Amino acid sequence: MATTLHPSAHIWRGTARRVFSVRSLRPRWRDAMLVAMLLVNCVVAQEGLLGVAVVKAFAARYGEAARQRLQDWERLMIANRKAPVDDKLTQVNGFFNQVPWLSDDEHWGRRDYWATPLEMIGTHGGDCEDFSIAKYITLVKMGVRTDQLRITYVRAPQLRQTHMVLAYYPSPNAVPLILDNLDKTIRPATERPDLIPVYSFNADGLWATGGVGDSRRVGGASRLQAWREVARRMRLEGVEASG
Repeated sequence: MATTLHPSAHIWRGTARRVFSVRSLRPRWRDAMLVAMLLVNCVVAQEGLLGVAVVKAFAARYGEAARQRLQDWERLMIANRKAPVDDKLTQVNGFFNQVPWLSDDEHWGRRDYWATPLEMIGTHGGDCEDFSIAKYITLVKMGVRTDQLRITYVRAPQLRQTHMVLAYYPSPNAVPLILDNLDKTIRPATERPDLIPVYSFNADGLWATGGVGDSRRVGGASRLQAWREVARRMRLEGVEASG
């Protein structure tokens, strides 16, 4: 499955090329276009997933450019709420993979820090844990079942490091699809021999993983202190980890 970029890519990149102007349309088409744009904005406002208070607090903390990125995230979720799952995966993967990669030490001044989606969007950067968490939360908000998603901690021997990705399971015993910020194409786990799964989790549980299709539940995700902490901060921000 090839990854396509969300239309708001220019917001993340900081550059844009003007290819269309409403003023270039004939009057009646221009009026129709303006009405349609107004209706879309009204729908977003009325169906907003985050709430006015959350957006205001976010903008006060991170600024106007970050607020635009937040609204793009919200529009992404609303516009694709009823889309096929494959489209949701592609859109969400592409949307977040435009964010610059930053190490926790460079970004937060800490050795290991799991950021909330709002922190990642607000600061315009993140590492593999942040990418995986943001994609997970977004897909859950878009209606993908929690039991189909697992944030997965892996070893990447070729990179000589550990890594984190998001796995999507079409069915309980299916080979998962891997959403990764390094290999930006969504591929089945069987096509990712460079990744060796260690453990995986979602809001409902924690699994020790021995390989594709080989995992056993070992408890709840609350056993992971980093997940408990990021979930706590998400609640304070007004975003729940369970949809």
